[in-house]
Amino acid sequence: MNRQRNRWLIGTVLILALAAFLSLSLLPILGGNAGRQGRAPGNGSTPVDPASRQGELEAQARGYELVLEREPDNQTALKGLVETRIQLGDLQGVVPALEKLAAQNPTVSDYQVLLAQTKQQLGDLDGAADLYRQILDQNPADMNALQGLTALLVQQQRPQAAIGLLQETLANAAKNPDNGNIAKVDTLSVQLLLAQVYVESDQIDKAMALYDQAIASAPQDFRPVLAKALVLQQRGDQAAAQALFDQATAMAPAQFKDQISQMAKQPPAPTNAAPDTPTSVPSEPPSPAN
Repeated sequence: MNRQRNRWLIGTVLILALAAFLSLSLLPILGGNAGRQGRAPGNGSTPVDPASRQGELEAQARGYELVLEREPDNQTALKGLVETRIQLGDLQGVVPALEKLAAQNPTVSDYQVLLAQTKQQLGDLDGAADLYRQILDQNPADMNALQGLTALLVQQQRPQAAIGLLQETLANAAKNPDNGNIAKVDTLSVQLLLAQVYVESDQIDKAMALYDQAIASAPQDFRPVLAKALVLQQRGDQAAAQALFDQATAMAPAQFKDQISQMAKQPPAPTNAAPDTPTSVPSEPPSPAN
């Protein structure tokens, strides 16, 4: 499998997973923080001296650490330390605070997922996989953990293991639709993730069949329509792709329409390279438009 395409899948999946952490006031590990380090607080366009910003962030981190010396379980300080360490690029320094947050909030899987992603970035792939699997053992419907483990397996060049994981998730969901009174598995989101892995492993026919199945089972959801359009676009079938882009635009909530239009304008990528601008389909149901 092409290494550039692997990185595209890993990046898009993790970005989708990290979106859930915005509500926890935690910054994404992958991207999103690089531009913030060179801007003044409260001003989105005024550059500041990088050394000054570095010193400011280090002072903030020290302040949170002083609070934690007095109050080791202070969650506000733990969250602030995680955010500051991420902005400093100190992922190793993120781990202890995240481990405490995860231990203090065993029912909030977001902390465990973010900890797993941090370990993954630090090269501790076994530790990351163990965390993802622990979450999924507790709740097979956790899409963030499922996306993270899928991305990790693809990163390890184990696409068949990723496919097996997703197929097993779908099979278990079909056998146990109520999931033991835990949150139900979002089968459409799992199908979309599985189809994306099929695309990345050049099993295009299986991906297209799965997209068609998803379109038939969820005729009001724009995501499988958009996903199929993207595959057709990359394969050079512009006419068929454009028809599906138009259909997806008409179906999508307002906040997605501009993004879909931008995707439709992208030229097909060479067969041996990833798109210049990564594109992906939301793997979780979009919130209703305001």
